[in-house]
Amino acid sequence: MRTAHLHVLGQWAFPLDGRAPSYHSIDAAKDRSRRNTRRLLNGHEEAVIGIHLTDLGWHVYNVEPSSLPKAEQKYLDTARKQFMADGAYALVQRTRPRSLAAGLNDSPVGLASWIVDRFHSWSDSGDLESRFGKDDLLTNIMLYWVTQTIGSSIFTYYAESRSPSLTAADHVDRPVGLALFPKDIGGIPPRRFAERTLNVQGWTEMPRGGHFAALEEPELFTRDVVTFFRGLRTTGGDLNQEKSDACAAL
Repeated sequence: MRTAHLHVLGQWAFPLDGRAPSYHSIDAAKDRSRRNTRRLLNGHEEAVIGIHLTDLGWHVYNVEPSSLPKAEQKYLDTARKQFMADGAYALVQRTRPRSLAAGLNDSPVGLASWIVDRFHSWSDSGDLESRFGKDDLLTNIMLYWVTQTIGSSIFTYYAESRSPSLTAADHVDRPVGLALFPKDIGGIPPRRFAERTLNVQGWTEMPRGGHFAALEEPELFTRDVVTFFRGLRTTGGDLNQEKSDACAAL
């Protein structure tokens, strides 16, 4: 699994004729894009000037709590309790992806229920229509239904559990901007916890929003991405102050 995964990343880094890539800035907001970007950095760091994330990734929780300061222990404990209360979906996807996919690919109602449940759990409001709208939700569901790809989507949970692409010992040295939304999975971590695995150069704690930040709060999200990468191109100045001013303007 890992060999195939790294081959794909190699094709991303050198997409055409094997020539060295030009410098890129990458927004890897969630899940697979985040993991792929961080793996890419491990082998082709010279190709990237910085990355922008909205969470730390599951691998950071695989640490011994007793080795952490009290504030980080408290955050880790809260995140783990939340997972125990709302993590059944992940356990099924990590252990029985094919069985689940067969049922979801056979029932549009079942597929819609499985997907919308995650939007409901991870948004900043129980009123999904006010946060996303029916068109966006139905479009998301239909992309999986007409292509019958819910199976390949959830299989990544199984693959990651068998052969993790990242560990808590991996560290990103390139500049990282973090836009953290309060209703995302686990909530907002202590900055020191994030700095264990990331070279944090931009840090924004958003006033609202959840896991699907780019869809739920597109203005806050986009402004943060633009401000972070613009800051990487400038010399001097306070990047975090720029980000604070930008969010205040919204």
